[in-house]
Amino acid sequence: MLNSVLIQIVSGAATVADTAKNIAVQATQGPVASTVITPKQDTLSLLDLVMKGGIIMIPMGLLSILTLYFFFERLMTISKASKLDKNFMNSIKDFVHNGNIDAAKSLCRNTVSPAARMIEKGVSRIGKPIKEIEEAMESTGKLEINRLEKNLSVLSLIGRIAPILGFVGTIAGVIKIFYDISLTDNISIGVISGGLYQKMITSASGLVIGLIAFIGYYILNAMLDKTLNKMETASVEFIDLLQEPTK
Repeated sequence: MLNSVLIQIVSGAATVADTAKNIAVQATQGPVASTVITPKQDTLSLLDLVMKGGIIMIPMGLLSILTLYFFFERLMTISKASKLDKNFMNSIKDFVHNGNIDAAKSLCRNTVSPAARMIEKGVSRIGKPIKEIEEAMESTGKLEINRLEKNLSVLSLIGRIAPILGFVGTIAGVIKIFYDISLTDNISIGVISGGLYQKMITSASGLVIGLIAFIGYYILNAMLDKTLNKMETASVEFIDLLQEPTK
């Protein structure tokens, strides 16, 4: 009887001890679970990102400015040159048929278009052999095309130089990585991150600038081809006009 009473007392004490232990564990874990600190995430602005590219980003910035400047400058010039009134050649034909050469020249001077400059040269040569008129118009046309092509080669050059500069930046970033490792004798991400930033940023910048320059170059060339077609069409129509039999 006494033994059974003692066993119950001991088991009850053990149960109370386990319960107290569980409560203590829960009390300890509760505040920790509820006070989990979320690490603050730092934001990286575009300027900070560019600065991490190193000194090579200075020529990269100059190339990007030149790309935008020459693209929009040529875009406006070629767009303006490609505009030609649909009635321009009809008016020239009427003036020539009526023998009003001065009015034809005046219309050409007042029309801002390479085709008008070329037709003006042909009108001023009326009365001379057709071959001589064609050669004069062809020479004028070449001069006008050369004027429109001005600075297009710069875009093509930038499209080639920018990726090469990006590659130079990549090599500089790799050199920086090994230099930092040699100083600290440590290859942790914190040590090599500076070189990795420079390597990746310069490579990406070079490719993006080169891509924009090449796209702009081919867009302008396509517009130039359309302008050239208009000039050739106007030239053919004018030569045909001179070769028409007199009524």
